[in-house]
Amino acid sequence: MTTLTLKTRAAWSWALYDWANSTFATTVLAGFFPVLFKQYWAGEMAAAQSTFWLGLFSSAASLLVMLMSPWLGTVADRHGAKKRLLLLFTLIGVLPTLGLFWAGEGQWLLAALLFAAASVGFFGGLTFYDALLVDVAAPEESDRVSAWGYALGYLGGGLLFALNVVMATKPEWFGLASATQAVKVSFLMVAAWWTLFALPLFFWVKERPAAAGTDSSFAALVALLRQAAGRPAVFTFLIAYWLYIDGVHTVIRMAVDFGMALGFDSNSLVAALLMVQFIAFPAAVAFGYLGERIGTRRAIYLGLLVYVGVTAWGYSLQTERQFFLMAGAIGLVQGGVQALSRSFYSRLIPADQAGAYFGLFNMVGKFAAVLGPLLVGAVALVSGSNRLSLLSLLVLFALGAWLLTRVKEPRS
Repeated sequence: MTTLTLKTRAAWSWALYDWANSTFATTVLAGFFPVLFKQYWAGEMAAAQSTFWLGLFSSAASLLVMLMSPWLGTVADRHGAKKRLLLLFTLIGVLPTLGLFWAGEGQWLLAALLFAAASVGFFGGLTFYDALLVDVAAPEESDRVSAWGYALGYLGGGLLFALNVVMATKPEWFGLASATQAVKVSFLMVAAWWTLFALPLFFWVKERPAAAGTDSSFAALVALLRQAAGRPAVFTFLIAYWLYIDGVHTVIRMAVDFGMALGFDSNSLVAALLMVQFIAFPAAVAFGYLGERIGTRRAIYLGLLVYVGVTAWGYSLQTERQFFLMAGAIGLVQGGVQALSRSFYSRLIPADQAGAYFGLFNMVGKFAAVLGPLLVGAVALVSGSNRLSLLSLLVLFALGAWLLTRVKEPRS
């Protein structure tokens, strides 16, 4: 039977980076920033208008990352610089997160700009983090190692988020004047946590030497795109991934905003997100094992099927209890879909060009994140209905799953 643990210090150190940076995804990206943006920084705006601006700045950050990732991936391969570039983007993420503490009430533009900059650091760093998977895991271990990364991310993000929720609920316990101050302090804690737990990766993960003869010019990037287009499995997978991960990212980014637009209590929405973190920790580990037992592609299908059911149900969502049930269902599959997509792709690409190819992978993911939140925000603004935009995600999940059937699953 395949062990569920990681075998090396390098693998654990790599996975721990997800524990480090996921606090931004939970406390800032999905949890408190949308709430504070609507109620504090953009409190004078109508709900639909603030939804539009939140979607716009999220999309702008994703667009910038999308444009940079493939070229920076080729640079990383050419110079053996995946760790150095990951360090740079970690700093780009940490420093604006610190800056959110000083954005005052009504300063929605400053807050949005800092949020977008921190998002660039968070998402931009994933190209180099993901590419390091081939340096810490053999092909037959990639499902498990990738899943542990996501699992530790959900656990670490959930633990700090839980503390931050208590701080926001009971600020007087921590000597804080208000819930708003507690949320701002939580942004400082995210920056510190991200920095501290990123360190093991930089000390103990060794990346492979630069690929001989590789070039980091834009001409090399064009050559990479042509090369990827000439690999049917890679090309088809990237299109499939673009479609279905669009839906996944949109659900993650806009869930709290969607619930608030329906009139749900913000504390309940944050509690639901917190519940997802702790469900997703064991579920992601289980998906890594499931991928090894039944095949990575079949396990991804299972996760997408749950997303289809939740999205269809979400159109008629009425109560906070239903929101909690839907959040629990998403928690069971969210990490699994992401982790197994990453490991599946890592076995399709040449290991000595992992930085460049994962640049394409994250470009596709960010392109999805450009369209998804912008679509949700635009439809909400035009129609006045947050429910209507949700149904478009069904098409994305269905087309993505169908195209995935056209990709031959790689042998370990």
